[in-house]
Amino acid sequence: QVQLVESGGGLVQPGGSLRLSCAASGNIFSFYTMGWYRQAPGKQRQLVASITSGGSTNYADSVKGRFAISKDNAKNTVYLQMNSLKPEDTAVYYCNAHRTTSLNQHFDYWGQGTQVTVSS
Repeated sequence: QVQLVESGGGLVQPGGSLRLSCAASGNIFSFYTMGWYRQAPGKQRQLVASITSGGSTNYADSVKGRFAISKDNAKNTVYLQMNSLKPEDTAVYYCNAHRTTSLNQHFDYWGQGTQVTVSS
């Protein structure tokens, strides 16, 4: 069982920055793709950014050039650096760990979420 614990959310003014952290239980980064998702009120959860076990990254178009995902294998922690924040970035942000095995088994684990509010 993988446990994920997010931290770093809060209230920030438009144009500001925040860094989210997601601490994973155990050394899972060699096997799992790590992702950050967000869900705004009344909207579906959507992928913000992901990083594979090999370090390849992927971003939603709405955050390209503003957000950066990274991971520290020694600390079992994945980060989301968010710059130039906009009010539309306001949401609950969730950390996700995903793995598809060679037998096509799917594993998904979620953190509890952390609130990010961008407002003046």
